[in-house]
Amino acid sequence: MAQAHPPQRIHGRERELDTIGATLDRARDGHGGSLAIVADAGMGKTTLLEAAVHRAAPGFRTLGTTGVPRETTVPYAGLHRLLRPLSGLIAELPPAHRDALGAITGGDARHGTPFVLYAAVCELLSRAARDRPLLCWADDAQWLDRVSLEALAFAARRVQDEPVAVLFAARGEQRDSDGLAGIRRLRLTPLDDDAGRQVLHDALGDALGCAVPHGTACGDLAEEIVDLACGAPLAIRELAAALTPGQLSGTAPPPRSLPAGSALRYLHRRRYLQLPVGARRLVLMAVADEWLSAATVTRATRTDGIGPRDLDAARASGLLRFEGEAVTVRNRLVRSSLWADASREERQDAHALLVEILVHEWQRPWRLWHRAAMTGEPDDRLAGALAAAARASQKAGRYADSWRIWQRAATLTADHAARTDRLLSAAGDAWASGRSRRARSLLRQVRPFTCAETRAAHAGLLRGEIEVAAGSPATAVPMLRDAAERLAGGDADAALTALMWAAEAADAAGDHRAYLEIADRAATLPRGPRGGVPGDPLGGVPGDHAGAELRGELIRTHLAGVAATIRGRYAEAAERLGRAVLLGAETTDPAAQAWAALSAFTLGDGPSTRTLAAAAVASARRAGNAPIESYALVIAGRSEALLGHPPSPIAACHDGLRLARATRLHAHAAEQLATLALTAAFNGDENTVHGHLERLTGAADRRGLTRAAAFGSWAPACLDLAADRPADAAARLRLPGGAGLAHPPARLMAVPHLVEALVLDGRRAQAVGAFEHYRRWTDGLDGTARAPGRAALARRCLALLADCDTEAGEHFTEALRLHEAAGAVFDLARTELLFGHRLRRDRRPRAAREHLRAALRIFERYDAAPWTARARAELRAAGETITPMPVLEPAPPAGAREIGADGGPGTATATRTANGFGKLTAQQAHIARLAAEGATNREIAARLLLSPRTIDHHLRNVFTRLGIRSRVELARLIR
Repeated sequence: MAQAHPPQRIHGRERELDTIGATLDRARDGHGGSLAIVADAGMGKTTLLEAAVHRAAPGFRTLGTTGVPRETTVPYAGLHRLLRPLSGLIAELPPAHRDALGAITGGDARHGTPFVLYAAVCELLSRAARDRPLLCWADDAQWLDRVSLEALAFAARRVQDEPVAVLFAARGEQRDSDGLAGIRRLRLTPLDDDAGRQVLHDALGDALGCAVPHGTACGDLAEEIVDLACGAPLAIRELAAALTPGQLSGTAPPPRSLPAGSALRYLHRRRYLQLPVGARRLVLMAVADEWLSAATVTRATRTDGIGPRDLDAARASGLLRFEGEAVTVRNRLVRSSLWADASREERQDAHALLVEILVHEWQRPWRLWHRAAMTGEPDDRLAGALAAAARASQKAGRYADSWRIWQRAATLTADHAARTDRLLSAAGDAWASGRSRRARSLLRQVRPFTCAETRAAHAGLLRGEIEVAAGSPATAVPMLRDAAERLAGGDADAALTALMWAAEAADAAGDHRAYLEIADRAATLPRGPRGGVPGDPLGGVPGDHAGAELRGELIRTHLAGVAATIRGRYAEAAERLGRAVLLGAETTDPAAQAWAALSAFTLGDGPSTRTLAAAAVASARRAGNAPIESYALVIAGRSEALLGHPPSPIAACHDGLRLARATRLHAHAAEQLATLALTAAFNGDENTVHGHLERLTGAADRRGLTRAAAFGSWAPACLDLAADRPADAAARLRLPGGAGLAHPPARLMAVPHLVEALVLDGRRAQAVGAFEHYRRWTDGLDGTARAPGRAALARRCLALLADCDTEAGEHFTEALRLHEAAGAVFDLARTELLFGHRLRRDRRPRAAREHLRAALRIFERYDAAPWTARARAELRAAGETITPMPVLEPAPPAGAREIGADGGPGTATATRTANGFGKLTAQQAHIARLAAEGATNREIAARLLLSPRTIDHHLRNVFTRLGIRSRVELARLIR
């Protein structure tokens, strides 16, 4: 491991660096530890060790060793390199330890037992750390000789009370060595796409310009390299170093494999050559076909020259991945390396073997492909047969099969136009199957400057749709608008689809000026027959003109309705959005159903939103369209969360999050995280909220996901409200620009929370101003009839703003009725709490208790701890005796004697309850809690509508009953 230069910049390894840093910090404090960094070759293990050495440099003594394959059988080789700098300390060890380490100092170590050697290493490291902490590292530990590895690992397991940190780096594909048993492992996963692009930018700098959008030459090259590298930083650097001027300028195709001199490519080839001949044939067969069923592999083992032992050897090599009934190559990087190094004879043998063992009728397309691949020449007849098979698979919704067949048909096609059509079909089906990376890779083979305008426009449409869900919405907007203009003359329906996705991207990016422009363009778009390219999955069902017309009308109506909402023309918006909802009930197209669900959500029509969103999810699943299913789940989760039905959105959001992550739909994953954070915030679950926001913030900032970031910013304000911090909640909700709710619709939907916070904080005039826009919105959309949930929130705001108690009571009562009609149970509980609070302030405790009890039951049902605590506190203040919530105290130390009331042994009888309040009255307990939180007598008096003198009297009684004399003691007691 090189140490003479500063460590490389590290991207995407923040968690791993934090773990290593914590290990060093503990060692610095005298509580050492050990860590084994485990990963495949090229994943950055050595770089992390270099970073650890660099971080430890100011105050640590550092010792290191590296395993070398030629020294694996040489005893003590690793220890010799590690401990030679300590030869002076070895001479000071006791004779037995000194003799055991004789091999390092030039003596004879054969007389000691293994335990004596291991103990000697422990003692030596302990002595080396007396003056300052010690860092020991071992790189490529899988190649250390057995004696050295076991001795160092023995010591690493015994440094808990020493200022010593021991770090190992080992290959993850090797079987775990017994020598590293008991040492905590830090497994490195592949870098994500963003981190991969940063590594590439460091390697090439301005020569590539990785910040450029997808679709440009440099952007496509960056995507291809990151995709090919499969998250391995070393592979990215090796690919970058071998780029030619033509590849950098976009005139030459991107690399298809690692360069010939690559260390990783050599490693893969060496593993392949170490296999028996039969195992090599199996591996190369998997490389040639990408995916094989277990039955096919079993048939291969019965052919001449291949046996069951060859299958075991191929499995043990780490080159293949066995998943259930499927056998595939480990990843694209391994596949491309092995295929690039294979000779022509080896490739032909693999294709011939596959032709022999692919015997079923459903395997006919693959058999045809391999027969054609044996010649290596285009074959239009076979390409036509493959295209027919691809079209049949596509029609059946088997996109995982059809995209592969389309790709192979394109490879065998000589005509450039037909080849482009089949590549577009392959890309569309790959996208529908949830393979966004593969779809982008196929689209990169469609050169817009060498194909017809319509084909280039369809490629732009697909690129933009992928970018909306998996990339940056702001980048997708101009891409889709350009595709729409190109398609407008010949394929109006495809142009309209491009505008719809452009509008979705503009909304996700918070660019509502662009949204209005897109909606206006859609209204003027000429109506015309559907075009498309042969086999295009975006083209719908051939001949389904009625379905295409219905979909187009729904898109136009939805865009016009949302645009009217943005412009404040709410009556017009209600009419158009209602029409879109009705059209959604007539279509079976999953994307159109999802857009109709958005229309219903904008109206606040909960039942229609849930029905249409569920229909969209089901239709997308039946069609096998993963991106549309993920999009529909985003809408379903968001609508449930914001229509007052927690924790229902948890199921939809978690399903959607799993799907989005599996299919690399990063924007959808961010939306789901934002909804999950907001739902948890409604319940007051602080830990869950922060966990989701930690994963959301970086992704939202990098990709410009303004809508997701706005919902994420709303969540901390909800936590403040749950914790009775209205001033903090109001401050968060009123933050300007990107620091707050930068998405106007999100800001509008958060108004009821802002009004509540401002009123509770005593800023009624500001609350009135904040509510005005929300009132016009709900009234204009005829909220009482269509959206009782939002009308209920408006009524709650009016109740909070009312000066007259009678007026407030009427508004609260109507709000409760509307909440019940909407099925918004959690919002109903919050309104009950606010109503009870108002009644108690009006000195009507009996009426208040009825509403507070209802709120408490609902909060307890949803396990909303902060809200439950507030409801209990209000009930106590209203004069109801509430059993204190149990507080578990830590168990006494083992062997400790419990002290009884008389000071002798026995069961402790607490003189105070677990919350520290003793036998205080409900009012006294409430005042004590407020005082312990730091409120002054005047502030408490204003909160409870009592005089400061009354508060002082209550506090004196509290001090007397609890046997304390100050607020400081009160705070300590309650804490």
